Amino acid sequence: MLFQKSRRYSETIENLGNALLFLLETMNDDCVMNGNDDQAQVLQFMKTMELYADLMEAAQTEVNKSNFKLTDLQTSIELTFNNKGRNGALKNAIYKYVCLHAAKHSEVPVDHLKDPISYVFKAQQSWEKKIMKSLNSMCTELNVPLARQRTEKEQKEFNHMWTALGADGPDFSQIRPVYAPKDFLEVVTSLNNVNYRSTNHSGFNLWGIIQIPLKNRTMDELRIQFNEMSINQWQSGMDDEQDISVEIFDHDRIKLGQKVIASKHAPLACEFTKKGSSISLRGDLWCQMMGIKIDDVDILYYEKLKSNVLQHELLIDNLLYKDVKLTATNDDHYFVFEDFLYQILLPFSRDTVVLRNLLENSTATPARSYIRGKVGLEQFEVYYPPSGVIPFHGFAMYVSPLCYLYKEPIKLYYVFRELYTCYFFRLHVLSTDPQGILSLSQLFETLLQTHEAELFYHLKSVNCQPLKIAFKWLMRAFSGFLASDQVLILWDRILAFNSLEILSVLAVAIFTFRKTNLMKVQTYSAAEGVLADLTTLQVLPLIQLSLFCK
Repeated sequence: MLFQKSRRYSETIENLGNALLFLLETMNDDCVMNGNDDQAQVLQFMKTMELYADLMEAAQTEVNKSNFKLTDLQTSIELTFNNKGRNGALKNAIYKYVCLHAAKHSEVPVDHLKDPISYVFKAQQSWEKKIMKSLNSMCTELNVPLARQRTEKEQKEFNHMWTALGADGPDFSQIRPVYAPKDFLEVVTSLNNVNYRSTNHSGFNLWGIIQIPLKNRTMDELRIQFNEMSINQWQSGMDDEQDISVEIFDHDRIKLGQKVIASKHAPLACEFTKKGSSISLRGDLWCQMMGIKIDDVDILYYEKLKSNVLQHELLIDNLLYKDVKLTATNDDHYFVFEDFLYQILLPFSRDTVVLRNLLENSTATPARSYIRGKVGLEQFEVYYPPSGVIPFHGFAMYVSPLCYLYKEPIKLYYVFRELYTCYFFRLHVLSTDPQGILSLSQLFETLLQTHEAELFYHLKSVNCQPLKIAFKWLMRAFSGFLASDQVLILWDRILAFNSLEILSVLAVAIFTFRKTNLMKVQTYSAAEGVLADLTTLQVLPLIQLSLFCK
C-alpha cells in the first residue's frame, strides 16, 4: 500500500508541470508569452516561489485521497487555485517574469549572452579589474584583510549595537571610496568602436561624448511610451489648478488605490501608478508591483544575512560606512536614517541572490578571492563580496529615499533588493542594454542635441559637455539631488512604466528649464553652479515640459 502511494505521488509530481503549463496557457492572453519556450521558462522561474510549494501541497493532498485518479489532477489544481485565490498570484508571477526578461531574446547567440558588442564586455572586465586592484591597494596601505572573522566578544558587542551602528563607529579617515561617478564616466566616454567611422551625414551623436552606435527611442516614441503622463491627464503629486479641487481628486485616487491594493494584481498596480500614487499607499503599491510579500522564510533569510554580518567583517563594510557618512549623513533629508541604512546595506553585501542576478542578467563578472591560506586552490575560491557589488561613492543613496516608505528594516531590505536587481544595477555596469547607463547617457545627449541644439552647442563651445554634469544624476537615479518626495514621485514612474528612460527625459528637461542662465555661462564651473541645486524642482511639470510641450 505504501509503495503504491509512493508510486502515485511520483506520477503526480511528473504531471504537475503539465498541469501548471495548462494554467499558463489559459492566462497567456493577459500576460504575453512567446510560445512553449517562455511557458517552460516561467515554470522553472516559479519553482523557487511559494506558489509552486502550494501546488506541491495540493498534489500531495490528492495522492492521499482514496479515490485519487491521475486524470483528475489538472481539474484539482485549477480548483485549488480558484479556492485559495491563487489565480492573481500566478498572473503576478508571470508578469514579473515578463518584466525581468522583456529585453532578452532567445535568438541571441550563446557567446553573446553577456553582451553582443565584445569591446563593451571587455571594457567592463577591464574596469572591474581596475576596481579590484584599487581595493587590494587599500588593503595593503592600511594593512587590513579583505575579510576577517570577528571574535565572539566582538559579535556580541556588534549585535548589541545593531540598531545604533552610527553612534560610535571606528575611524574612517583613511578609508576612501573605490570609485565615484566621475571615474566611471571616464570609462564610459573612452569606449569607441574602431570599426566605426562617424561622418557628418550619419546623423549620429555628432556633438556628444558617447560615441557608440546604439539605438535609442525618439521623442515621439517616448511620448507614446509615457502617454499617461501627458498634460491632459490628472497626476497625483501635482498642485495644478483644475476644474475640481485637488482635495477631491486626491480623495478619489486614494479610494481607487485602496481597491487596486485589495485586488493584489501587479499589472493593475502598475497602470494605476503611471499617474502617481499617494504617500499613504505608495509603500503597498510598490510591494504589489514588485511581487514582494514578506513571509517567515524571508524573515529567516534576513536573519541569516545579519548573522553573516555579525560573524565576519569585510573591507566592504568600511566602504559602506564611509559612503553613508559622506552622503546620507550630510543630507538634510536623510541624516536621521543613518542607523537604518546600515541595517540594509551590510546584509545586502552578503546576499548571494544579488550575485546570481549580476551573473545571469548583466555583463558584470564579480571579483573572486581565496579563503586565507588556500590561495590557488579552486575549491576555496569565493566571490568577493558575496553579493558581487563593490559600492561606489553615492551607493547609499539608492536606499535613502525608501526609508520614508517603510518602518520595518526587513520589508525595506527586500524592496531595495528588488529595486536594485531589477533596475539600479544597470546604472553602474557597462552594457548595451537599452536600460543601461550607456544607452541612457546617449539618449540624454541625443534628445538634448535634437531639441535644444542651441544650448548644446553653446555648452560644447565653452568646453562644458552636458553629460559631464548630468551623468551623476543618471547614475544615482537623481537620489540626493532632488528633494526626497520628488525622488519617490520619479521612482513611481520607473516602476510603473518598467523603464529607466524617464531619467534621461528628466535630465533633458532640467537643462531646458535652466536654459536662460546656461546660455550665459562661459566656463564649466559656472554651468555646474547653475545646476548645483535641484531641490526646488518639481519632477512632473518638468517631464511634461520636455515631452509634451514641443
